[in-house]
Amino acid sequence: MTKWYRENAPITAENLTDEWMRLKRGSVTRRHFLGVTGLGLAAAVLARQPGLFNSAAYAEDLGTTMSLATWPNYHDPATFEAFTAATGVAVEVNVFGSNEEMLAKLQAGGTGWDLFVPTNYTISTYVKLGLIDPLDMSKLPAFSQASQSARFTSEGAVDGTTYALPKNWGTTGMAVNTSKIKTKLTSWKDFFEVAMTEADGRAMVHDYQLTTIGSALVSLGYSFNSIKPDELAKAEELLIKVKPHLYGINSDYQPGMRATDAWLTMCWTNDGAQLARDMPEIAYVLGTDGGEIWTDFYAIPKSATNKPAGYALLDYLMTPENAVKEHIANGAPTTDSRVLALLPAEITSNKIVYPDEASLTKLEFGAAVTLTDPARAELMARFKSA
Repeated sequence: MTKWYRENAPITAENLTDEWMRLKRGSVTRRHFLGVTGLGLAAAVLARQPGLFNSAAYAEDLGTTMSLATWPNYHDPATFEAFTAATGVAVEVNVFGSNEEMLAKLQAGGTGWDLFVPTNYTISTYVKLGLIDPLDMSKLPAFSQASQSARFTSEGAVDGTTYALPKNWGTTGMAVNTSKIKTKLTSWKDFFEVAMTEADGRAMVHDYQLTTIGSALVSLGYSFNSIKPDELAKAEELLIKVKPHLYGINSDYQPGMRATDAWLTMCWTNDGAQLARDMPEIAYVLGTDGGEIWTDFYAIPKSATNKPAGYALLDYLMTPENAVKEHIANGAPTTDSRVLALLPAEITSNKIVYPDEASLTKLEFGAAVTLTDPARAELMARFKSA
């Protein structure tokens, strides 16, 4: 293609179409395209492409790769394939099993993450430690604060500044293979008793102190977030007692449950929905004695090397038409009323995903103090090494 028009005259509609097709084929870079066409004209054209380049972040060079740190079984791969098709940016997914692990990685530096998925109770600590950026909301036009449920999203802001946007909310319960376990479980007290009897050698707990210690505390009648030494000591006694009976300590428990090597596990909403969908004999149970309710967020690390792509993917994920596909595949409940309106009835009526309010009343959001409490960290280390 000749370049006379690029240097000596305004680009024509025909030339613009040619350059646009070259960009889509990957023959030229985004920077080249924007430079050739002129930023204002390019932005106007791209804004008319449904689902493509509809964010202010897309006016920047996004590069060719970006990195996301998240949780197991938490995304639809098709989401990232569609984002790559729209932007040319490939998404590398890193999976972690606990917020403590994510925090340690960020504190060590050099993670390469451009976007990650922290849980509600961790955000204030990330802000205090200077590990995440305040979000430039002008780069996130797809997000609507007005459509968000304040019950689940308030912890994304610290002192009036927004640092994280909600991914979804959920609960921590237990998944039970009812074809293998005949006892009807209704509480965390039941969970630990059955783990040592009917599910001996077939039960799993998370490799994550918040939920493993928290659920043990609840089974003993204490707060999920307790850091009291005497209560932690009793929780440790219970966990050490149950450990010889466990199949595994792993936050990625779906493979064990699907293979029926494990019959019982601590479980998050989205995993419970996915397991029950594919294996109807697996029930998801919330403890009547308490447990956890949570919200996961998206945040951009201060150390991110490709922040434009981080913003671009975040805006893409905040777009209701994209988010609804994630929620259908993922199985976790949405915080966004726009997305809720798009979800099919079989999702919104699913009691695993959207449980009755009464079953949520005893559940607690994680407390910030638990993330860095040394006593809980040491307890978990002793339990794992016992």
